[in-house]
Amino acid sequence: MSAHDLKARVEQALGGVRNPRNGGDVLASHMVRDLDIDETGGVSFTFVLTRDDPASLARQARKAVEGVAGVSAVKVTIRDVADMAGAPRRSPVSGTPAPAPPPPPTPDELPGLGKVLAISSGKGGVGKSTVSANLAAALARAGHRVGLMDADIYGPNIPRMFGRNEKPEVQGGKIQPLEAYGVKLMSLGLIVERDAPAIWRGPIIMKIIQQFVRDVAWGQLDYFLVDLPPGTGDAQLSLTQIVRLHGAVIVTTPQEMAVGDSLRGAKMFERVGVKVVGIVENMSYFVCPECHARSEVFLAGGGGRLAAELGVPLLGQIPLQAGMAELADRGTPIVVGEPDSPAAVALTELARAVTTRVAGLAPALPITAMPR
Repeated sequence: MSAHDLKARVEQALGGVRNPRNGGDVLASHMVRDLDIDETGGVSFTFVLTRDDPASLARQARKAVEGVAGVSAVKVTIRDVADMAGAPRRSPVSGTPAPAPPPPPTPDELPGLGKVLAISSGKGGVGKSTVSANLAAALARAGHRVGLMDADIYGPNIPRMFGRNEKPEVQGGKIQPLEAYGVKLMSLGLIVERDAPAIWRGPIIMKIIQQFVRDVAWGQLDYFLVDLPPGTGDAQLSLTQIVRLHGAVIVTTPQEMAVGDSLRGAKMFERVGVKVVGIVENMSYFVCPECHARSEVFLAGGGGRLAAELGVPLLGQIPLQAGMAELADRGTPIVVGEPDSPAAVALTELARAVTTRVAGLAPALPITAMPR
């Protein structure tokens, strides 16, 4: 097939991708620029987005081109329409022209890590690390090969929850993760002193996450979970720039304040093209250990409402349980220490739901220009 014929096929495929903002296809809307096809069938183009366009359009365009017979590879560079207009960026303080920021690194697809999932929350105190630790332990108990990276650099609690605090060894230039209950672990808490404050800016945060992903001997995994700090800051964006995520699991509690913060966190992942796998409602209810009656301690239904608003499933509702914090402090996830308790049963069911939900997911496409 000639390059001319292949280009016509590629343009036809792109013409089938519609922009929901204006109803036109991405070619007619001038969203595809600098389309080029080399002699080996490699396709490259620039994809131009406005602030109102869904980032998933770039993924749809790439998939459409990948499905064309004769195409060997696809490279997409995503640009903001303001950048394409050529207007110089100006300092918000002085008004003088500011240098354009360097492009973010292209995230790697690391198939050896298996399904790469971010565990995130909009605010602190919702039990995100507890969910991360028990989800990892439950997946390992089900026979999966699991790695858990503690990217919560401001509050690295995963080592305590697994009862490990030794400094990891370095062999052959690779950091050797620790292991507990079948889960491979890496955390800043294993490297810095317990009382060392984390007063770091974005570039250092990115380097730490990059090293934990690329320089740790994770081996072959089925699931790679990343416990993120609360919010939508440098750690979240750094992770999306370093590794291609299969999805994000959002942890919330039933209260509307927590739900509102979690919504913003979920929208951040959507904006950078990462699929939200589903919602986990932690501290959802309380089961009396004597009479086994169920009580709604907080306002009910917040996790369900958030899931409905995002159009994703509510993956699990985890109850409050007496003694759960004490087990965590002793380094034992509740799915290991009390596997028949209500919280452990709910967390084990959560692991099954996550396994089913992510089975067919592909990693997010590289986003070479971060939304602003």
